[in-house]
Amino acid sequence: MPTEIASQAGISQLRYSQCWEDANVLLAALDVRPGDVCLSIGSAGDNTLALLTRQPGRVIAVDVNPAQIACLELKVAAYRRLGHAELLELIGSGPSSRREALYRRCRPLLSSAAREFWDARSHTIASGIGGAGRFERYLALFRRSVLPLLALRSRTPALLAPRSPAERAAFYCQEWDSWRWRVLFRLFFSRWLMGRVGRDPRFFDHVNGRVAARLLERARYALTTLDPSGNPYLQWILTGQHRSALPLALRPEHFEAIRSGLDRLEWHAAAAEEVLGGAGAASIDRFNLSDIFEYMSPAAYDRALDLLVRAGRPGGRLVYWNLLVDRHRPDRLADRLRPLGELAARLHGIDQAFFYADLVIEEISR
Repeated sequence: MPTEIASQAGISQLRYSQCWEDANVLLAALDVRPGDVCLSIGSAGDNTLALLTRQPGRVIAVDVNPAQIACLELKVAAYRRLGHAELLELIGSGPSSRREALYRRCRPLLSSAAREFWDARSHTIASGIGGAGRFERYLALFRRSVLPLLALRSRTPALLAPRSPAERAAFYCQEWDSWRWRVLFRLFFSRWLMGRVGRDPRFFDHVNGRVAARLLERARYALTTLDPSGNPYLQWILTGQHRSALPLALRPEHFEAIRSGLDRLEWHAAAAEEVLGGAGAASIDRFNLSDIFEYMSPAAYDRALDLLVRAGRPGGRLVYWNLLVDRHRPDRLADRLRPLGELAARLHGIDQAFFYADLVIEEISR
């Protein structure tokens, strides 16, 4: 399934060191039940780990990129070896001067491949592994270059302060939304620059329309309709830390549930079809698919859905996000996949990982 992605873009580098899909939305959309078998795109590991809070019977993480698996491995080791506050230090959620020492405590639990990967990145560890990915470095460039140029860094604490919806809209309009902001945002998040610095040019092969304009509108939504004071994704983008909010997997109330569930987690540096091919028909209950269909041709997306439906149990759910490319179940699968459009629309309306254009929830017909 992701083989087409692997053939189109290099997979040797760490693309994401954090998951940029809202885990609260993911868990509500998947409705994981105790004992369920879940397939999860590995990515940076956070949302795969978040699934463990629902006591599934088994979580199978897959990612064609071995660097992403190394990221998941280190986070698993951190949950096993560190306390909650130490985990946050290693991630970079707050300040720390001992991240290399924390890494050395986790290192014995890593595979040789993961040790080799992280041993070569001591400077990255010292800065916090949550900023290690290509996309996170791109966001850091925005934070360190664009915001000071607009004299907005000094206004960021006020932007992130608790306010009513009317007060947020007024602040955004009067203090933030200048013509310079709009121009530089569109330049920085243009298809050309984002493809070469933040993601990969081939990830835009199936994108039509204006990329930056759509992202700017979603940013306005996050800063006015949603509450920035409780948004961990927005806080990281603007400050490089989690100031007053944490993603679900990093919250203290979920730490022990994740730690105690790690024995039910497995991971594979492989394409999903390889893993599903050995799993047997009708063996998976829940699918966390991140935004992998974004990068596929329509034909590859079609084939992927066939594979997933065959591997899924009746009543199982597929959850995925559309960023810039529209992907929904084709009509030919109408008797096998049922869109849960009302639930998806409601959850998308509160999605704190705000830049996605659409959330898709589809249920395998009974």
